[in-house]
Amino acid sequence: MAVFLSTYVNKVDRKGRVSIPAQFRQSLAKTSAPSTVYLWPSLNHQALEGADQDYLDVLSESLESPDLDADERDMIETFIFGKLIPVSSDAEGRIVLPKELAEFAGITEEAAFIGRRKTFQIWEPDALKAHEAALREQVVRKDISLSQIVAKASRGAANRSGEGA
Repeated sequence: MAVFLSTYVNKVDRKGRVSIPAQFRQSLAKTSAPSTVYLWPSLNHQALEGADQDYLDVLSESLESPDLDADERDMIETFIFGKLIPVSSDAEGRIVLPKELAEFAGITEEAAFIGRRKTFQIWEPDALKAHEAALREQVVRKDISLSQIVAKASRGAANRSGEGA
């Protein structure tokens, strides 16, 4: 499964082509279908979501869980798998953004790619800046820190390992 890191802003040409960031391409090269990315409209933002085939396989398997609410399954199947568009990259690592997806995200001249570990998003650059500013306000207001997150995860792992004893 690919890992997507960092943020990149690339030009979109008049044919709707945009280069996938080099780091993303390197990560995709290690996956089962390296020249294809899958894009869909974000559930929560005026942006696009993207992933590789391996991630979609894991997501699809997770929908088989009996613990998943039927309404959630229906939403994921409709709004992700139902709206998903496979996009192949050319020899230079460019993709053509499907018109309906570019319009949904308001992407015209530039596209901001932001890595989110196992997935990535594509934003109109000014919209991404506004989104990041709103998130920063939340981080400050909630006093979120990486050390708190690591400590919380460590406690959770210790509790889970103690459950089996």
